[in-house]
Amino acid sequence: MEQISVVCGLGNPGPRYRSTRHNLGFLTLDLLSRRHALSWRRAGGPSQEARWRAAGRTIVLLKPLTYMNESGAAVSRVAGLSPAGLLVVSDDLNLPLGRLRFRMGGGSGGHNGLASIIERLGTEAFPRLRLGIGGAPEGIDWADYVLTDFPAEERGAADALVEAAADAVELAVRRGLHAAMQRYNSGGGAGDGGPAGEGSAGAA
Repeated sequence: MEQISVVCGLGNPGPRYRSTRHNLGFLTLDLLSRRHALSWRRAGGPSQEARWRAAGRTIVLLKPLTYMNESGAAVSRVAGLSPAGLLVVSDDLNLPLGRLRFRMGGGSGGHNGLASIIERLGTEAFPRLRLGIGGAPEGIDWADYVLTDFPAEERGAADALVEAAADAVELAVRRGLHAAMQRYNSGGGAGDGGPAGEGSAGAA
């Protein structure tokens, strides 16, 4: 497997969306930047990036500022990007809240951010870290659901999921995707240091 060189967290920019379910990718990268005292800067394209020195190389953390449906416009402008070295962190309606799972490729599963990246890169062959938000309650459209904040009773699980996701990214960068998949796809939840979950590609 190719080493990860770019970690892209998906989300929508601005305070209106900061704590919504759809912004788990942004929240994971924000936590990584705090852990490693990284500084965000406006990249040449429509994105923010931070440079993280890890495992003897520089990893680019990338947050598209294009809004979710045009995420691929930012990703495709990363110089020298190899899809196999891109790890995309996104929310996932098909996994229960608090579960996460690595996947090496596949379709978008209805996730507009992933669909945009697939279209712009011309390939589905890039790794993803899928963060479960649970399905939309009956009677609520999923497009509205993903743009809601986590209620008080789910905030603890959401915070634990972001912590676990940051741990998972660190492991994938330092020891490789195979090691990360062995640990995080084998079972468990965000509270035990080994979140996982079966399901199809993220839909959001």
